[in-house]
Amino acid sequence: MKLEKWTVGLMAGMSLLALAAQADAGEVRVTVAEYSAKTGPYFEAVKKEFEAANPGITVKFEVVPWDVLLQKLTTDITAGTNADLSIIGTRWLIDFVQQDVAEPLDGYIKPDFKDRFIDTFLSPSIMEGKTYGLPIAASARAMYYNKELFEKAGIANPPATWTELQEDARKIKALGTGTFGFGLQGKEIETDVYYYYAMWSQGTEILNKDGTSGLGTPGALEAAKLYKSMIDEGLTEPGVTSNNREDVQNLFKQGKVGMMITAPFLSNQIKDEAPNLKYGVAAIPAGPTGARGTYGVTDSIIMFKNSKNKDEAWKLLDFLFTTEQRAKFTQGEGFLPVNKEEAKMDYYVNNADLAAFTALLPDARFAPVIPGWEEVAQITSDAMQKIYLGGDPEAGLKEAAAKANAVIKK
Repeated sequence: MKLEKWTVGLMAGMSLLALAAQADAGEVRVTVAEYSAKTGPYFEAVKKEFEAANPGITVKFEVVPWDVLLQKLTTDITAGTNADLSIIGTRWLIDFVQQDVAEPLDGYIKPDFKDRFIDTFLSPSIMEGKTYGLPIAASARAMYYNKELFEKAGIANPPATWTELQEDARKIKALGTGTFGFGLQGKEIETDVYYYYAMWSQGTEILNKDGTSGLGTPGALEAAKLYKSMIDEGLTEPGVTSNNREDVQNLFKQGKVGMMITAPFLSNQIKDEAPNLKYGVAAIPAGPTGARGTYGVTDSIIMFKNSKNKDEAWKLLDFLFTTEQRAKFTQGEGFLPVNKEEAKMDYYVNNADLAAFTALLPDARFAPVIPGWEEVAQITSDAMQKIYLGGDPEAGLKEAAAKANAVIKK
Protein backbone atom coordinates (compact mmCIF):
# COMPACT_ATOMS: atom_id res chain seq x y z
CA MET A 1 0.00 0.00 0.00
CA LYS A 2 2.81 2.37 0.92
CA LEU A 3 4.64 1.47 -2.29
CA GLU A 4 1.48 2.08 -4.29
CA LYS A 5 1.03 5.53 -2.72
CA TRP A 6 4.70 6.30 -3.37
CA THR A 7 4.30 5.25 -7.02
CA VAL A 8 1.18 7.36 -7.46
CA GLY A 9 2.95 10.30 -5.81
CA LEU A 10 6.00 9.82 -8.00
CA MET A 11 3.87 9.69 -11.15
CA ALA A 12 2.00 12.81 -10.06
CA GLY A 13 5.30 14.58 -9.43
CA MET A 14 6.63 13.51 -12.78
CA SER A 15 3.45 14.80 -14.43
CA LEU A 16 3.92 18.18 -12.74
CA LEU A 17 7.54 18.30 -13.90
CA ALA A 18 6.46 17.42 -17.42
CA LEU A 19 3.85 20.16 -17.37
CA ALA A 20 6.42 22.62 -16.06
CA ALA A 21 8.89 21.64 -18.75
CA GLN A 22 6.16 21.95 -21.36
CA ALA A 23 5.33 25.41 -20.03
CA ASP A 24 9.00 26.46 -20.12
CA ALA A 25 9.33 25.15 -23.66
CA GLY A 26 6.54 27.45 -24.81
CA GLU A 27 7.59 30.58 -22.92
CA VAL A 28 9.58 33.39 -24.51
CA ARG A 29 11.14 35.85 -22.08
CA VAL A 30 12.05 39.29 -23.39
CA THR A 31 13.97 42.12 -21.74
CA VAL A 32 12.62 45.40 -23.05
CA ALA A 33 14.19 48.85 -22.82
CA GLU A 34 11.84 51.51 -21.49
CA TYR A 35 11.58 54.38 -23.98
CA SER A 36 8.56 56.16 -22.54
CA ALA A 37 5.34 55.65 -20.62
CA LYS A 38 3.98 54.04 -23.79
CA THR A 39 6.54 51.21 -23.92
CA GLY A 40 4.97 48.93 -21.31
CA PRO A 41 1.40 49.22 -22.64
CA TYR A 42 2.58 48.54 -26.20
CA PHE A 43 4.29 45.29 -25.25
CA GLU A 44 1.32 44.25 -23.08
CA ALA A 45 -0.83 44.57 -26.21
CA VAL A 46 1.75 42.56 -28.17
CA LYS A 47 1.55 39.79 -25.57
CA LYS A 48 -2.23 39.51 -25.94
CA GLU A 49 -2.23 39.61 -29.74
CA PHE A 50 0.70 37.24 -30.18
CA GLU A 51 -0.49 34.66 -27.65
CA ALA A 52 -3.97 34.69 -29.20
CA ALA A 53 -2.45 34.00 -32.62
CA ASN A 54 0.04 31.41 -31.30
CA PRO A 55 -1.65 29.00 -28.86
CA GLY A 56 0.90 27.17 -26.71
CA ILE A 57 3.41 30.03 -26.68
CA THR A 58 3.43 32.48 -23.78
CA VAL A 59 5.42 35.70 -23.68
CA LYS A 60 6.87 37.44 -20.66
CA PHE A 61 8.12 41.01 -21.14
CA GLU A 62 10.27 42.72 -18.52
CA VAL A 63 10.54 46.48 -19.04
CA VAL A 64 13.85 47.92 -17.77
CA PRO A 65 14.97 51.59 -17.63
CA TRP A 66 17.79 52.45 -20.03
CA ASP A 67 20.18 53.65 -17.34
CA VAL A 68 20.34 50.20 -15.72
CA LEU A 69 19.74 48.00 -18.78
CA LEU A 70 23.36 47.21 -19.63
CA GLN A 71 24.22 46.40 -16.02
CA LYS A 72 21.18 44.12 -15.75
CA LEU A 73 22.07 42.29 -18.95
CA THR A 74 25.69 41.88 -17.85
CA THR A 75 24.59 40.45 -14.50
CA ASP A 76 21.99 38.14 -16.05
CA ILE A 77 24.40 36.85 -18.71
CA THR A 78 27.06 36.12 -16.08
CA ALA A 79 24.51 34.21 -14.00
CA GLY A 80 23.03 32.42 -17.02
CA THR A 81 19.60 33.81 -16.21
CA ASN A 82 19.20 36.11 -19.20
CA ALA A 83 16.00 36.19 -21.23
CA ASP A 84 15.58 34.62 -24.68
CA LEU A 85 15.50 38.02 -26.38
CA SER A 86 16.56 41.51 -25.38
CA ILE A 87 16.57 45.03 -26.72
CA ILE A 88 20.09 46.47 -26.58
CA GLY A 89 21.94 49.53 -27.76
CA THR A 90 23.41 48.38 -31.08
CA ARG A 91 26.72 49.88 -29.96
CA TRP A 92 26.89 47.10 -27.31
CA LEU A 93 26.48 44.35 -29.87
CA ILE A 94 30.14 43.83 -30.74
CA ASP A 95 30.92 43.05 -27.10
CA PHE A 96 28.09 40.50 -26.95
CA VAL A 97 29.29 38.93 -30.21
CA GLN A 98 32.86 38.68 -28.93
CA GLN A 99 31.57 37.13 -25.70
CA ASP A 100 29.74 34.57 -27.90
CA VAL A 101 26.38 35.17 -26.23
CA ALA A 102 24.48 36.54 -29.27
CA GLU A 103 22.84 34.07 -31.66
CA PRO A 104 23.25 34.70 -35.42
CA LEU A 105 19.80 35.02 -36.98
CA ASP A 106 20.70 34.18 -40.58
CA GLY A 107 19.29 30.66 -40.32
CA TYR A 108 15.87 32.18 -39.67
CA ILE A 109 16.01 35.20 -41.99
CA LYS A 110 14.43 34.56 -45.40
CA PRO A 111 14.92 36.97 -48.33
CA ASP A 112 11.39 38.40 -48.02
CA PHE A 113 11.91 39.06 -44.30
CA LYS A 114 15.23 40.82 -44.91
CA ASP A 115 13.59 42.90 -47.64
CA ARG A 116 11.27 44.47 -45.04
CA PHE A 117 14.13 46.62 -43.75
CA ILE A 118 15.75 49.87 -44.82
CA ASP A 119 19.40 48.82 -45.25
CA THR A 120 20.76 51.89 -43.42
CA PHE A 121 19.24 50.64 -40.17
CA LEU A 122 19.79 46.89 -40.58
CA SER A 123 23.49 47.08 -41.52
CA PRO A 124 24.84 48.12 -38.05
CA SER A 125 23.75 44.73 -36.68
CA ILE A 126 25.60 42.76 -39.36
CA MET A 127 29.13 41.73 -38.37
CA GLU A 128 31.51 39.60 -40.41
CA GLY A 129 28.63 38.68 -42.70
CA LYS A 130 26.33 37.50 -39.91
CA THR A 131 23.15 39.20 -38.73
CA TYR A 132 23.11 39.33 -34.93
CA GLY A 133 20.24 41.74 -34.35
CA LEU A 134 17.23 43.46 -35.85
CA PRO A 135 16.68 47.26 -35.60
CA ILE A 136 13.84 47.69 -33.11
CA ALA A 137 14.22 51.46 -32.87
CA ALA A 138 15.95 54.06 -35.02
CA SER A 139 16.41 57.77 -34.85
CA ALA A 140 18.64 60.66 -35.74
CA ARG A 141 19.14 64.02 -34.06
CA ALA A 142 18.11 67.50 -35.18
CA MET A 143 17.75 70.97 -33.68
CA TYR A 144 14.46 72.08 -32.14
CA TYR A 145 13.82 75.80 -31.81
CA ASN A 146 11.13 77.84 -30.07
CA LYS A 147 9.37 79.98 -32.70
CA GLU A 148 7.79 82.30 -30.15
CA LEU A 149 11.14 83.13 -28.52
CA PHE A 150 12.68 83.60 -31.96
CA GLU A 151 9.94 86.07 -32.87
CA LYS A 152 10.33 88.02 -29.62
CA ALA A 153 14.11 88.18 -30.12
CA GLY A 154 13.77 89.28 -33.74
CA ILE A 155 15.26 86.10 -35.20
CA ALA A 156 13.86 85.27 -38.63
CA ASN A 157 15.28 81.80 -39.29
CA PRO A 158 16.98 78.97 -37.39
CA PRO A 159 20.79 79.30 -37.35
CA ALA A 160 22.69 77.65 -40.18
CA THR A 161 26.06 77.80 -38.39
CA TRP A 162 27.32 77.64 -34.82
CA THR A 163 28.37 81.29 -35.07
CA GLU A 164 24.78 82.22 -35.91
CA LEU A 165 23.55 80.00 -33.08
CA GLN A 166 25.70 81.92 -30.60
CA GLU A 167 24.35 85.23 -31.91
CA ASP A 168 20.78 83.98 -31.65
CA ALA A 169 21.40 82.65 -28.13
CA ARG A 170 22.61 86.12 -27.09
CA LYS A 171 19.41 87.69 -28.43
CA ILE A 172 17.25 85.21 -26.53
CA LYS A 173 19.26 85.76 -23.35
CA ALA A 174 18.74 89.51 -23.77
CA LEU A 175 14.97 89.02 -23.52
CA GLY A 176 15.52 88.74 -19.77
CA THR A 177 12.48 86.55 -19.21
CA GLY A 178 14.19 83.63 -17.49
CA THR A 179 14.83 81.93 -20.82
CA PHE A 180 18.07 80.43 -22.09
CA GLY A 181 19.43 80.52 -25.60
CA PHE A 182 20.78 76.99 -25.97
CA GLY A 183 19.93 73.87 -23.99
CA LEU A 184 23.09 71.85 -23.35
CA GLN A 185 22.99 68.53 -21.52
CA GLY A 186 25.94 67.50 -19.38
CA LYS A 187 24.76 64.42 -17.53
CA GLU A 188 24.06 60.75 -18.24
CA ILE A 189 23.18 59.16 -21.57
CA GLU A 190 24.45 60.94 -24.72
CA THR A 191 26.47 63.59 -22.91
CA ASP A 192 29.32 62.54 -25.20
CA VAL A 193 27.05 62.69 -28.25
CA TYR A 194 26.00 66.28 -27.54
CA TYR A 195 29.67 67.19 -27.79
CA TYR A 196 30.10 65.29 -31.08
CA TYR A 197 27.64 67.60 -32.85
CA ALA A 198 30.07 70.49 -32.48
CA MET A 199 33.07 68.23 -33.10
CA TRP A 200 31.68 66.89 -36.37
CA SER A 201 31.02 70.45 -37.52
CA GLN A 202 34.77 71.04 -37.18
CA GLY A 203 35.44 68.18 -39.61
CA THR A 204 36.63 65.90 -36.82
CA GLU A 205 35.49 62.30 -36.39
CA ILE A 206 35.22 60.24 -33.22
CA LEU A 207 38.01 57.99 -34.51
CA ASN A 208 40.87 59.12 -36.72
CA LYS A 209 41.65 57.20 -39.91
CA ASP A 210 44.32 55.24 -38.05
CA GLY A 211 41.73 54.11 -35.48
CA THR A 212 42.93 56.35 -32.65
CA SER A 213 40.69 58.74 -30.70
CA GLY A 214 39.78 62.03 -32.36
CA LEU A 215 39.68 63.80 -28.99
CA GLY A 216 43.26 65.00 -29.35
CA THR A 217 42.68 66.83 -32.63
CA PRO A 218 42.46 70.63 -33.15
CA GLY A 219 38.82 70.29 -34.24
CA ALA A 220 37.90 68.51 -31.01
CA LEU A 221 39.52 71.32 -29.02
CA GLU A 222 37.64 74.02 -30.96
CA ALA A 223 34.35 72.21 -30.30
CA ALA A 224 35.05 72.02 -26.56
CA LYS A 225 36.01 75.70 -26.46
CA LEU A 226 32.76 76.58 -28.25
CA TYR A 227 30.57 74.88 -25.64
CA LYS A 228 32.63 76.18 -22.72
CA SER A 229 32.43 79.74 -24.04
CA MET A 230 28.65 79.45 -24.31
CA ILE A 231 28.42 78.23 -20.70
CA ASP A 232 30.77 80.99 -19.50
CA GLU A 233 28.74 83.64 -21.35
CA GLY A 234 25.48 82.40 -19.84
CA LEU A 235 24.00 81.36 -23.18
CA THR A 236 23.03 77.92 -21.85
CA GLU A 237 20.83 76.96 -18.94
CA PRO A 238 22.68 77.11 -15.58
CA GLY A 239 24.04 73.92 -14.03
CA VAL A 240 24.65 72.11 -17.32
CA THR A 241 26.30 69.12 -15.62
CA SER A 242 23.19 68.60 -13.49
CA ASN A 243 20.89 68.28 -16.51
CA ASN A 244 20.39 65.11 -18.51
CA ARG A 245 18.60 64.86 -21.84
CA GLU A 246 15.14 64.67 -20.27
CA ASP A 247 15.86 67.71 -18.07
CA VAL A 248 16.77 69.84 -21.08
CA GLN A 249 13.78 68.54 -23.04
CA ASN A 250 11.53 69.51 -20.15
CA LEU A 251 12.96 73.03 -20.16
CA PHE A 252 12.22 73.22 -23.88
CA LYS A 253 8.65 71.99 -23.39
CA GLN A 254 8.21 74.66 -20.71
CA GLY A 255 9.25 77.33 -23.23
CA LYS A 256 12.44 78.20 -21.34
CA VAL A 257 14.99 77.12 -23.96
CA GLY A 258 15.37 78.68 -27.38
CA MET A 259 17.26 75.84 -29.07
CA MET A 260 18.32 72.29 -28.29
CA ILE A 261 19.39 69.17 -30.14
CA THR A 262 17.58 65.89 -29.60
CA ALA A 263 15.64 63.02 -31.15
CA PRO A 264 12.30 62.75 -33.01
CA PHE A 265 10.48 61.52 -29.92
CA LEU A 266 10.44 65.06 -28.47
CA SER A 267 7.81 65.95 -31.09
CA ASN A 268 5.44 63.34 -29.65
CA GLN A 269 6.10 64.58 -26.12
CA ILE A 270 5.32 68.15 -27.14
CA LYS A 271 2.00 67.09 -28.69
CA ASP A 272 1.03 65.26 -25.50
CA GLU A 273 2.47 67.59 -22.85
CA ALA A 274 2.81 71.06 -24.42
CA PRO A 275 0.39 71.19 -27.36
CA ASN A 276 0.43 75.01 -27.47
CA LEU A 277 4.20 75.27 -27.85
CA LYS A 278 5.19 76.78 -31.19
CA TYR A 279 8.36 75.10 -32.38
CA GLY A 280 10.27 74.07 -35.47
CA VAL A 281 12.85 71.43 -36.39
CA ALA A 282 15.99 72.29 -38.35
CA ALA A 283 19.38 70.87 -39.27
CA ILE A 284 22.18 70.85 -36.72
CA PRO A 285 24.37 73.93 -37.37
CA ALA A 286 27.41 73.66 -39.62
CA GLY A 287 30.99 74.56 -38.80
CA PRO A 288 33.38 77.00 -40.47
CA THR A 289 33.89 74.81 -43.56
CA GLY A 290 30.24 73.74 -43.85
CA ALA A 291 30.77 70.38 -42.16
CA ARG A 292 27.99 69.03 -39.97
CA GLY A 293 26.82 65.72 -38.63
CA THR A 294 23.92 64.12 -36.87
CA TYR A 295 23.93 61.08 -34.63
CA GLY A 296 22.27 58.06 -36.20
CA VAL A 297 21.03 55.61 -33.62
CA THR A 298 19.67 52.10 -33.79
CA ASP A 299 18.69 49.86 -30.94
CA SER A 300 18.55 46.19 -31.78
CA ILE A 301 16.71 43.20 -30.45
CA ILE A 302 18.90 40.12 -30.20
CA MET A 303 18.44 36.43 -29.45
CA PHE A 304 20.74 34.91 -26.87
CA LYS A 305 22.69 31.82 -27.77
CA ASN A 306 21.63 29.99 -24.60
CA SER A 307 17.90 30.44 -25.34
CA LYS A 308 16.05 27.12 -25.05
CA ASN A 309 13.10 28.40 -27.09
CA LYS A 310 14.69 29.83 -30.22
CA ASP A 311 11.96 28.79 -32.66
CA GLU A 312 9.26 30.36 -30.48
CA ALA A 313 11.44 33.44 -30.00
CA TRP A 314 11.84 33.80 -33.76
CA LYS A 315 8.06 33.63 -34.23
CA LEU A 316 7.78 36.57 -31.86
CA LEU A 317 10.46 38.50 -33.77
CA ASP A 318 8.64 37.84 -37.04
CA PHE A 319 5.46 39.19 -35.44
CA LEU A 320 7.17 42.29 -34.03
CA PHE A 321 8.58 43.18 -37.44
CA THR A 322 5.35 43.07 -39.41
CA THR A 323 4.48 46.45 -40.88
CA GLU A 324 1.44 46.77 -38.60
CA GLN A 325 3.41 46.21 -35.39
CA ARG A 326 6.28 48.40 -36.54
CA ALA A 327 3.89 51.26 -37.21
CA LYS A 328 2.26 50.96 -33.76
CA PHE A 329 5.60 50.95 -31.94
CA THR A 330 7.47 53.50 -34.03
CA GLN A 331 4.67 56.05 -34.18
CA GLY A 332 3.86 55.61 -30.49
CA GLU A 333 7.45 56.19 -29.41
CA GLY A 334 8.30 58.82 -32.02
CA PHE A 335 11.07 57.00 -33.89
CA LEU A 336 12.01 56.81 -37.56
CA PRO A 337 10.71 53.85 -39.59
CA VAL A 338 13.05 50.91 -40.23
CA ASN A 339 10.47 49.10 -42.35
CA LYS A 340 10.25 50.06 -46.04
CA GLU A 341 6.47 49.72 -46.27
CA GLU A 342 5.96 51.64 -43.05
CA ALA A 343 8.09 54.50 -44.38
CA LYS A 344 5.59 54.97 -47.22
CA MET A 345 2.72 55.72 -44.82
CA ASP A 346 1.15 59.19 -44.81
CA TYR A 347 2.17 59.53 -41.16
CA TYR A 348 5.80 59.87 -42.29
CA VAL A 349 5.41 61.30 -45.77
CA ASN A 350 3.32 64.24 -44.54
CA ASN A 351 5.07 64.83 -41.21
CA ALA A 352 7.27 67.96 -41.42
CA ASP A 353 9.15 67.13 -38.21
CA LEU A 354 10.09 63.64 -39.32
CA ALA A 355 10.95 64.89 -42.81
CA ALA A 356 13.55 67.19 -41.21
CA PHE A 357 15.16 64.23 -39.45
CA THR A 358 15.06 62.03 -42.54
CA ALA A 359 16.79 64.77 -44.55
CA LEU A 360 19.74 64.59 -42.13
CA LEU A 361 20.32 60.85 -42.53
CA PRO A 362 22.96 61.30 -45.30
CA ASP A 363 25.07 63.13 -42.67
CA ALA A 364 24.42 60.54 -39.95
CA ARG A 365 27.24 58.94 -38.00
CA PHE A 366 26.74 55.83 -35.91
CA ALA A 367 28.69 54.92 -32.80
CA PRO A 368 31.95 53.18 -33.81
CA VAL A 369 31.70 49.40 -33.87
CA ILE A 370 34.69 48.69 -31.65
CA PRO A 371 35.19 46.67 -28.46
CA GLY A 372 34.95 48.77 -25.32
CA TRP A 373 32.99 51.56 -26.99
CA GLU A 374 30.89 52.22 -23.89
CA GLU A 375 34.06 52.82 -21.88
CA VAL A 376 35.38 55.23 -24.52
CA ALA A 377 32.05 57.08 -24.54
CA GLN A 378 32.14 57.41 -20.76
CA ILE A 379 35.68 58.78 -20.88
CA THR A 380 34.44 61.46 -23.29
CA SER A 381 31.43 62.30 -21.13
CA ASP A 382 33.61 62.59 -18.01
CA ALA A 383 36.05 64.88 -19.83
CA MET A 384 33.26 67.16 -21.05
CA GLN A 385 31.75 67.41 -17.57
CA LYS A 386 35.10 68.60 -16.19
CA ILE A 387 35.43 71.16 -18.98
CA TYR A 388 31.85 72.39 -18.47
CA LEU A 389 32.65 72.87 -14.78
CA GLY A 390 35.61 75.11 -15.63
CA GLY A 391 38.39 72.69 -16.50
CA ASP A 392 40.98 73.47 -19.15
CA PRO A 393 39.74 72.11 -22.52
CA GLU A 394 43.17 71.35 -23.96
CA ALA A 395 44.46 69.47 -20.92
CA GLY A 396 41.15 67.68 -20.43
CA LEU A 397 40.94 66.45 -24.00
CA LYS A 398 44.60 65.41 -24.07
CA GLU A 399 44.05 63.26 -20.98
CA ALA A 400 40.79 61.84 -22.38
CA ALA A 401 42.43 60.96 -25.71
CA ALA A 402 45.17 59.03 -23.92
CA LYS A 403 42.62 57.09 -21.86
CA ALA A 404 40.47 56.37 -24.90
CA ASN A 405 43.46 55.12 -26.90
CA ALA A 406 44.43 52.78 -24.07
CA VAL A 407 40.96 51.21 -24.25
CA ILE A 408 41.00 51.04 -28.06
CA LYS A 409 44.39 49.26 -28.07
CA LYS A 410 43.25 46.48 -25.71
